Amino acid sequence: MDLRTRFTEEMKASMRAGDTARTSTIRMMIAKMKEADIAARPSGVQQVGEEGIVSMLRGMVKSRRESADLYRQGGREELAAKEEAEIAVIESFLPQQMDEAAMQAAVRDAVADTGAASIKDMGKVMAALKAKHAATLDMAKAGPMVKAALGG
Repeated sequence: MDLRTRFTEEMKASMRAGDTARTSTIRMMIAKMKEADIAARPSGVQQVGEEGIVSMLRGMVKSRRESADLYRQGGREELAAKEEAEIAVIESFLPQQMDEAAMQAAVRDAVADTGAASIKDMGKVMAALKAKHAATLDMAKAGPMVKAALGG
């Protein structure tokens, strides 16, 4: 089932269950997706694809993590908890992330495939990782691993 259909089905289920927090978060995700669709129209695309939706969801998670950290620093634990509840809902729609060992293996393979020899080749390795594992690899964690693999 594609993400657009899944959003609709999950929203209906959460509304039936009376889970207002989950319903609110899913509505927010749908609104953000529609916003992305509208932004993509000038380039001739009617709807953002699955990769675009996954990228949008990752951005939403990142934004909420930052907000939760700021709320904690400000002593607003209840708002941080709300942000983390939204993160949990959003992450339930994301593909499963690679574990540490799988990430290491992917980095080793990308270094070997690109023939990277020094830190100057980091861009090529990162591009290969993104092309092959964009949905399941956290690029923020992959960067330091690539740097270490290239001796940086």
